[in-house]
Amino acid sequence: MEVSFSDRPGRKLAWTLERVDMGGGWIGVNTARPNAVIAEAISAGDIAGLAGYGRLRREVPFAASGYGSGRLDIGLGDGPCADALVEVKNVTLLDGDRLRFPDARTERGRKHLDLLAAAVAQGLRGVILFALNRPEGLCFAPAWGIDPLYAERLRRATADGVEVIAVRIAHQSDGMRVTDALPVDLENR
Repeated sequence: MEVSFSDRPGRKLAWTLERVDMGGGWIGVNTARPNAVIAEAISAGDIAGLAGYGRLRREVPFAASGYGSGRLDIGLGDGPCADALVEVKNVTLLDGDRLRFPDARTERGRKHLDLLAAAVAQGLRGVILFALNRPEGLCFAPAWGIDPLYAERLRRATADGVEVIAVRIAHQSDGMRVTDALPVDLENR
C-alpha cells in the first residue's frame, strides 16, 4: 500500500491512498491521478489517435441542448483533425481477463457519454478514454452485470460516433505512465 500526505489548508484528511498491490502489481486507486497522467501522455504524443494537438485544456465546460451542461476532463484543439473532448475513466475492476468499468452504477458516467455524443453531433470529436490502472487484464469491456444502463449507453454512444480508447497505466518507482493500448469489447459477455 502507498499513501501520500498533504498539509493543504482546508483539506478534510491529510492522507490519500494512492495505490495497492494485490499480488499482481500496483493498482492505482486514487481516481484523481489518471487525468494528469493521460494529459501528459497526450501532450507527449504517446496515445495513438490523440497525438498532434497543439492545445490541451483540463476540466472543460460543455453544454448541449437537451443534455444540460457538465465538465469533461480534457479539451484538445489546434490539431490534425477536429477539436476533441475527452473524458477519462479510471478502471481498476478485473473480471477474468477483462478490465471493466464502472465498478458501481454511475448516472454521472452516463451523462458524460451523452455530452460526448452531443459534441460529436456538433462536429467535434468525442472520446471516452479508459485508463486501465492495473497490470492484469487483456482487454477492456463495460461492466454489464454492474451497470447495464451505462454499458448500453456506451455502445449507443459509439454508434453515434464517440470514440473509445483503452490504455494501460503502469506504475513505477518514479511515477506512472501510459504504456500500451488494449482492445475494447463492447459486447454483453
